[in-house]
Amino acid sequence: MSQDLFPHLPERINGLKKLAYNLWWSWQPEARNLFRLLGLYPWRESQHNPIRLLSMLPAEVLEEAASDEQYLQHYDHIMQRFETEITSSDGWFKNTYGKTTSTLAYLSFEYGLHPSLPIYAGGLGILAGDHLKEASDLGVPLAAVGMIYSNGYVQQRIRDDGWQDDVQMTLDRTYDPILPVLDEQGKQLLVQVPIFDPPLFVAVWKVAVGRVNLYLMDTNLEVNQPWDRAIAQYLYAGNLEQRLKQEIVLGMGGMRVLNALNLQVSALHLNEGHPAFAILERICEQIEKGETFESAFQKVRSTTIFTTHTPVAAGTDVFPFPLMEQYFDKYLASLGVNKKNFMDLGINPQDPNAGFNMTVFALRSSNYRNAVSQRHGEVARQIWSGLWQDKKPEDVPIVSITNGIHLPTWIEIVQLQPLLRRYLGEDWMDGQDYPETWAKLDNLPDEELWHLHQDQKAILIGQIDERTRMRWHQDKVAASSVLAFGALLDPEILTIGFARRMTAYKRADLIFYDQERIKRMVNDPLRPIQIIFAGLAHPADNEGKRMIQHIFHLAQDSEFACRIAFVENYDQELAQTLVHGVDVWLNNPLPPLEASGTSGMKAAVNGTPNLSILDGWWLEGYNGENGWGFGDGEVQGDRYGSDAVALYQLLEEKVIPCYYERSDDGVPHDFVRVMKNSIKAIAPAFSTRRMVKEYAQCCYAPALGMANINL
Repeated sequence: MSQDLFPHLPERINGLKKLAYNLWWSWQPEARNLFRLLGLYPWRESQHNPIRLLSMLPAEVLEEAASDEQYLQHYDHIMQRFETEITSSDGWFKNTYGKTTSTLAYLSFEYGLHPSLPIYAGGLGILAGDHLKEASDLGVPLAAVGMIYSNGYVQQRIRDDGWQDDVQMTLDRTYDPILPVLDEQGKQLLVQVPIFDPPLFVAVWKVAVGRVNLYLMDTNLEVNQPWDRAIAQYLYAGNLEQRLKQEIVLGMGGMRVLNALNLQVSALHLNEGHPAFAILERICEQIEKGETFESAFQKVRSTTIFTTHTPVAAGTDVFPFPLMEQYFDKYLASLGVNKKNFMDLGINPQDPNAGFNMTVFALRSSNYRNAVSQRHGEVARQIWSGLWQDKKPEDVPIVSITNGIHLPTWIEIVQLQPLLRRYLGEDWMDGQDYPETWAKLDNLPDEELWHLHQDQKAILIGQIDERTRMRWHQDKVAASSVLAFGALLDPEILTIGFARRMTAYKRADLIFYDQERIKRMVNDPLRPIQIIFAGLAHPADNEGKRMIQHIFHLAQDSEFACRIAFVENYDQELAQTLVHGVDVWLNNPLPPLEASGTSGMKAAVNGTPNLSILDGWWLEGYNGENGWGFGDGEVQGDRYGSDAVALYQLLEEKVIPCYYERSDDGVPHDFVRVMKNSIKAIAPAFSTRRMVKEYAQCCYAPALGMANINL
């Protein structure tokens, strides 16, 4: 921890330093408030990063806080809670399965924990971040491993012609919530990664996520060869060889790091196929104890959990056999395994010449396999049925554990969470995965929820205004672009939000299928709508970029009356504001290509109903009263027209009338009823509290050799 960042922090409140470096504060409203109370404007300017905040505040402000009895009372209370919670081994997991000294290793390419730590690209990372937070809340004995990317993921800039520019920036880690892991000599821990010649080392950093530690590996070291220093330069390297190197570092290097930390890893959870080479390193450990490759493989397999997120076989990483031989020949010889036998583990029998498939390898090498929604489970069993040719597709051993979201992170923290405490009870968070907890929401007056939502909508539009103003001021963008970025949005109008990765199957432009029809809705003099879009296309996805350009051109078109907006550089902070502030959340991917989806869950628990196609998680979440569903998942062929017509009919006949039908008090009570039903149905069933408990019961406890002691 750098002392230089906080030269003026008084000893009386010195605990703020430790708190700032543990992301526990980010999902604890009272802890977050400790930093907000030091100055609302500096808090905003620091982009809600307490490390940056404490480093920028003048000494007199901190001295004033250190002598303010009211602030100190709050400080002492929070610090006592913080120390108790992060040092305690108690919790749901221990109470359910007993005490263990074993560790569950969780490996992922990306983690979306907080905007101050940009090591994520999208939904996979946000899910992983939520998973770690919930593991901390429940006391799951989990240690996570990932990588530091010196340039992170691309930032998005939309040119005046609507084309997405991919802006690469070298990240300044000064204010990131990361600390070096030190060795016995007090120097930063370096760990050698197998296979590489000349040798490759990673420096190890730690991110504290409540009671869970996330260890990040950095290859940008002087001790490494110049070409190897760049292995972790970008998240998701496009070059196949570079991607292979990344996955060797993540999987094999990740296990070496955990061993160097003397953690007793007894089970492994792979979040997608990227870290699957961790299996090899675990096998190597068993061989060093005298096992044969086959017996070691079976032992490791029995304690490995694999979560697949992709709904199409083409979405997996496949490495050419010559490239695999180049990197693994010597290593495989040291394991005593025949090269063909090893390569067979990664061959998809439906496409045997394609190369070494990481998902196939992970499926064959794991005893616990799961998809991320019930529908995705059906799709995954069909896709990978060739690996179990003796079974019917419905009997393929891939179960479904539907994704969830971390409610303390995603439910609006300043207004909505205090409101929930008033009506659900002070301990509502403890019972968040029980429907009866949320049934009390019926006691919440409609007008309170409605006015709170209107406040959140105003905050959203204000943030979009500020982003637009800065682009105008700094980059002198064209006036037409200023309008397309959302400068004239109206808080009184029904506002639809669409924000996710921009790629063809997500069909962001479906709502413009019949432009004249949607123009009539946008320009209706009595009941108009406006639509806010956000999302990045992958740098190599030109089709996704063309979709963005198409939407941006429509947003510049005066015939849409400045009621279409595309907000650039979609990130975790903007995602928070969008799910809190729009009135309706739109999602219309091409079925069955939505493995799960979580953005709609985040909207739903904030009282923003979903208007979504019946695919992914919404097939489970929609009950007829908590939003609107459309699109028969069994339609074959070109379904753009039929899905668009179904969407238009719902808007014209259901959504718009429901929103604009007001009582004398100005509240749309029917719409608020849908808002309440959205929260009540989605919050308990689609929380990470439910999800991680399900992982614990189905995978973690049996993999760790533990049984439920409370049966």
